[in-house]
Amino acid sequence: MKTVDRTEHVTGPLPAQRSGHRRDLAAAGVGVVLVAAAVLIGRAVENADHTLYVRWPPLLATWYPHLGPGTWAAPTVAVAVIAHGPVLADRLRRRALLLSCYAASLAWVFSLAMIDGWDRGIALRLTTKHEYLRVIGRFDDIGAALHGFNDHILVGPPGNWPAHVAGHPPGATLTFVLLDRIGLGGGAWAGVWCIVTGASAAVAVLIAVRALTDEHTARRAAPFVVLAPVAVWAGTSADGYFTAVAAWSVTLLALAATRTVRSPGAAALGAGLLFGLTCYLSYGLTLIALPLLAVLVLSRTARPLPLFVLGALVVPVAFTLAGFNWWEAYHLLVERYYQGAGGLRPYSYWVWANLACAAIAVGPATLAGLRRTAAAAPRAVRTLRTGTTTAPLRLTLLVLAAFLALSAADLSGMSKAETERIWQPFLLWLLPAAALLPAPRPRGWLTAQAAVALAVNHLLWTGW
Repeated sequence: MKTVDRTEHVTGPLPAQRSGHRRDLAAAGVGVVLVAAAVLIGRAVENADHTLYVRWPPLLATWYPHLGPGTWAAPTVAVAVIAHGPVLADRLRRRALLLSCYAASLAWVFSLAMIDGWDRGIALRLTTKHEYLRVIGRFDDIGAALHGFNDHILVGPPGNWPAHVAGHPPGATLTFVLLDRIGLGGGAWAGVWCIVTGASAAVAVLIAVRALTDEHTARRAAPFVVLAPVAVWAGTSADGYFTAVAAWSVTLLALAATRTVRSPGAAALGAGLLFGLTCYLSYGLTLIALPLLAVLVLSRTARPLPLFVLGALVVPVAFTLAGFNWWEAYHLLVERYYQGAGGLRPYSYWVWANLACAAIAVGPATLAGLRRTAAAAPRAVRTLRTGTTTAPLRLTLLVLAAFLALSAADLSGMSKAETERIWQPFLLWLLPAAALLPAPRPRGWLTAQAAVALAVNHLLWTGW
């Protein structure tokens, strides 16, 4: 095994708060209480007036204890990451670490999906009545389909789009249309595409964290980014793919802003191109602009902006010239949202129950890390003005930007339920907060992360 030179990074715990283990446990406990309240109150609300439109509140899931081919594989992956992840993250050379993290993330997502079996867990997930693959045949003439896309968003007119097609800009559907055109049609290829691309998001986060903080912080975060409960919803959903596109946009901008890549200009252009694509995959992901802004603030530079903006215009201009009007489509989507379950789901419940969904998806280790993030936030904001922030404080600011984006999505009322899946692109950037936890206890926290994911995937049948 090749190991890094010990001068490349500082070993030992991060200087941020070595004590506070009891408060970390208390933060995780608050998450448990929040989830329990969302379950109990959610059941009472659903039994009384049936307005939540989820069978196992707060998650879009059904109680369905089951086993599958992934029942042996997923725990094996978890044990391997728990036992060896922290050591390998410290010792492997940088490139080997990134490749290992991708392989581990891919294995974790895939094995969790296989608990539901190949067909129900992967091959048929994107073929249901709500999904993108149901309309592939209606895009034989892509230009005509884009030009008339907005005519089929609302419920009522003949041929209205299925829920996920109507709920997203056509970039999402076109991805699967293009896969079909190159011979990778059908649910199996679509599912594999989402898993393979989605798993790369873990690598993107680690590269960005290293560029914006330091080597040691990224290495400390690596096992937690890989072994996260949110992987349950990354396989298989198109949101896993969206997450990767958004994550690489942030990462390329981080590389361009910090000039830690051979061609910063190309990285800035690529970041903009991916951000433009992100906005045409999901309307809500325009909020990724907040982590992107945080990158520029942390790097104390606006140098990449011109090329970033140039790249960001490419996809919008292409879709606009093809006849698709993004703003009109968004307003039609809002109307459709309130035509369906979104208009009936009570905001008073979901505005806080969404956070319970997020707590499940990020796991107890991230909640403990967020506790430390909140404690460090005032100091991080104060020192930002001087440009002398430490690596943990820079990580704090990056995590805060992601949490701000998540909060905006929550308060908008356009994310009532299903946020364990929809918010993946924001939740991803909360996971590195676990790097702030004390070094002597990573395996205990990693075990808790894995336990949540395995329990959810074995006891519940998750929706979509």
